[in-house]
Amino acid sequence: MKEKIHPDFYEAKVTCASCGATWVTGSTRKELRVDICSNCHPYFTGEAARLLDIEGQVDRFYKKVKAAQTHVEEKKAREAAKLERPISELELSDRATNALIKAGIKNIPQFLEKISAGDEALLAIDGFGRKALIDARKKLRALGFDLPEAAATTEAAA
Repeated sequence: MKEKIHPDFYEAKVTCASCGATWVTGSTRKELRVDICSNCHPYFTGEAARLLDIEGQVDRFYKKVKAAQTHVEEKKAREAAKLERPISELELSDRATNALIKAGIKNIPQFLEKISAGDEALLAIDGFGRKALIDARKKLRALGFDLPEAAATTEAAA
């Protein structure tokens, strides 16, 4: 082993600047000063858990969970109300609306069921024409309804 290549090793006195605690350890320096030690650090003293509660992080988390649950419940309620809409909300002509009501289609879910069977099923209704069908599709999309696949494919062909 080569001589004089290794640093000098001392029994160093360590002093904490926060709480003033001192102890001795081995080091290449004679004296060490640290900002925080295990005597005053919140992680070692158990203050970390208390700090979390003081800052209200747990309460904020529960508020977020409750808000998310409320949002989901409101969304389900809106979806249920959305399906119960009367056929008059499509704002079709009086002739087309009366023709649908006469055929037994009184709300939007019944109309969507009929439109999923294809255009011919709706066009077979006396007094309901192609223009009313196009207007109904536009209004359904504006209201946020998804049209069934059969209706979308027949529309693309038209």
